[in-house]
Amino acid sequence: MIDEVSMKIRADELLRMALAEDVTSEDVSTNSVLKEYAFGEADLICKQDGVIAGLPVFARVFELLGEGAYTQFFAKDGDHVQKGQILARVSGDMRVILTGERTALNYLQRMSGIATYTAKMVKLLEGSGLQLVDTRKTTPNMRIFEKYAVRIGGGGNHRFNLSDAVLLKDNHIGAAGGVRQAVAMAKAYAPFTMKIEVEVETMEMVKEAVAAGADIIMLDNMTDAAMREAVGYIAGRALVEISGNVTAENAACLKDIGANVVSCGALTHSAPILDVSLKNLHPVEIDEDFSD
Repeated sequence: MIDEVSMKIRADELLRMALAEDVTSEDVSTNSVLKEYAFGEADLICKQDGVIAGLPVFARVFELLGEGAYTQFFAKDGDHVQKGQILARVSGDMRVILTGERTALNYLQRMSGIATYTAKMVKLLEGSGLQLVDTRKTTPNMRIFEKYAVRIGGGGNHRFNLSDAVLLKDNHIGAAGGVRQAVAMAKAYAPFTMKIEVEVETMEMVKEAVAAGADIIMLDNMTDAAMREAVGYIAGRALVEISGNVTAENAACLKDIGANVVSCGALTHSAPILDVSLKNLHPVEIDEDFSD
């Protein structure tokens, strides 16, 4: 599970990598117009309605670039924001603001887009008892930020990585020789504290997974009728997860299947960004008495 604390622990290294990608030696454009320190401020403005996520990440980019960079927030992660709303004001060395602008916005737009799409999906599933979770279909080196954004949008996190849980998918089952064999091998190898989940595509596989003692059974790309039959057969002997091409267009159809969890790769691989912009950068005279 990803929260703000765990994200902060891992974030700096990844943010530095993103900044290094954008600045290999210097910011030529900024250094052309600003030869020395100049204090200023700029406004972070929302250009679309949505759910904002990643404001601490946005601010941290500028902090890593320059001592004294400060962001004053007028919104917080999880807020429903509106077009034209001023979300924050960034102040500090204008060279830092200019150099960090695109990297900071890239994170904020991506994370807010995911939170917005997740909130839409949660609303569509409201009243069903289904828990909406993400998958590992994330952007390389962005997983911690994207899974955090899912939680901000009201969703939950599936396993974070391959070390978190046993999930026996079609190729694992093929390699093991069948569902029963794969589950038996996992029970023999994995720590007793770790649940075992099995991906199934047919009723025959459902029956094998139940007989083998799987803790969670994932119904992958099955028809509505087949899923209802599977849920009836499982009858509470395992948690039931629905997966496979789940989107905002078909999510509402899953409400009465009777499953426990629905996992959705689209939350992280297909959510459009939320458009935000850093505008109105201008120099600000520093009160010398205050600065002392």
